[in-house]
Amino acid sequence: MRPTRSRSEGSDLSRRYGLRASEWATTWYPRRDGPVTDCVTNSSPVAHRSDTHGRRAIAHPHPVEFAVIAHQRSETNLELSARGWNGANSHHLFAPRDALLNLGAGDVALNRLDVSPELDGVEEGLWIVNQLEAQGVHVFNRPPGLLAAHDKLITARLLTAAGIPHPRTRRLHHATSLDGLSLPVVAKPRFGSWGRDVELCGDRRALDDYIRRMQRRDWWRSGGVVQELVPPRSSDLRVIVAGGQVVGGAMRLAAPGEWRTNVALGGRPVAATPPPEACELALAATRQIGIDFGGVDLLPEEDSWVVLEVNGAVDMRPSYSLGADVFSAALASLELSARKPSLASQW
Repeated sequence: MRPTRSRSEGSDLSRRYGLRASEWATTWYPRRDGPVTDCVTNSSPVAHRSDTHGRRAIAHPHPVEFAVIAHQRSETNLELSARGWNGANSHHLFAPRDALLNLGAGDVALNRLDVSPELDGVEEGLWIVNQLEAQGVHVFNRPPGLLAAHDKLITARLLTAAGIPHPRTRRLHHATSLDGLSLPVVAKPRFGSWGRDVELCGDRRALDDYIRRMQRRDWWRSGGVVQELVPPRSSDLRVIVAGGQVVGGAMRLAAPGEWRTNVALGGRPVAATPPPEACELALAATRQIGIDFGGVDLLPEEDSWVVLEVNGAVDMRPSYSLGADVFSAALASLELSARKPSLASQW
């Protein structure tokens, strides 16, 4: 069984996915899952949503510092930090501890901590980003939202609660995790990236074999997930969202003989303009997850689209640009969103 929706349900996507926090608060972590990390504070679902959208607009009475917070010197992180923030005194690419030493009240930070190389959680430093906020730094991609984007189980529960099309997902313990899912399925780490340890399992025997092999991995302690397969098409659509606006997009083509589109596995991004309905779903997904800047991967299905993943530390290339340079467009949209008055009254 695949994620579907009726034609009537798609008539007003903006209204359909505008779910209030009180309507999905009970869909957050069930007690049996236990905590993923003890570093993130104030990450209850209600706090997550109201804090993310209830911040005061940034006011800059004096020049500020701008920093991208990341451990990796990736092309995207370097490009974003080089573009900087309009009116900022200087701009930097800081590891979390350096950000804590150099940023203060009124400064601006873009949190781009990624999944750890071991795939067992988020990179070190989420608690430091919380501390930056407590010191008055305006943080984009706050820790609760970034954690929700990196954790595929939380992502699935939040998207499903809002009625956003997404593959049915279960936490992976053993082959009985398939109960209620249709074969074939995709098994992957709960905190995954780069296509690593993502495998297609056509039957229970294949899933048992996957579990047997992955139990030796460090990430298995954090768990895996299993999802119903959305039929692959050797490509998917990535939509870049920043500050509540679509600022970039690309079609990712899988390498020959490969069904996964990850660039790390030989995939190739090509310029593409996302269609309106895909943009609506991408905006709804980032809004529901609670991130300010991210990438949303989608696949077409019948007459609609399915959200595959939300990437809170998305990598981009110049080919993602939709007219304006995608790196500059992302920062400009974040700056514009920061100047808007509080949205807390809407919740």
